[in-house]
Amino acid sequence: MSITVNIYYRGINGNARRFAEEMESSGTADLIRSEKGNIKYEYFFPLNDAETVLLIDCWNDQKSIDNHHSSAMMKTIIQLREKYDLHMKVERFISDENGIPDSDTKFIKK
Repeated sequence: MSITVNIYYRGINGNARRFAEEMESSGTADLIRSEKGNIKYEYFFPLNDAETVLLIDCWNDQKSIDNHHSSAMMKTIIQLREKYDLHMKVERFISDENGIPDSDTKFIKK
């Protein structure tokens, strides 16, 4: 079982994109990717909303997320969120232990 958290960062005047760029250029995103239990930490930009950035953040389990939340990096992330005055919408998903059903695989081109 893994846990995926989608975080939509919303700002104004390009602040969400600048936040993501600073997370990458400062090395903070790479430090998070190297944390024990992190599976994925990637930013995406919606085509229909230039003021939002989507972070897809995936972890092995809740303990890994709790450890991340208690890490020193959270202080950096919170400071950057404040710097860019970002607001967040969060979605949380738990993986399906059975994987992708056979009925859906016919729609996936590999």
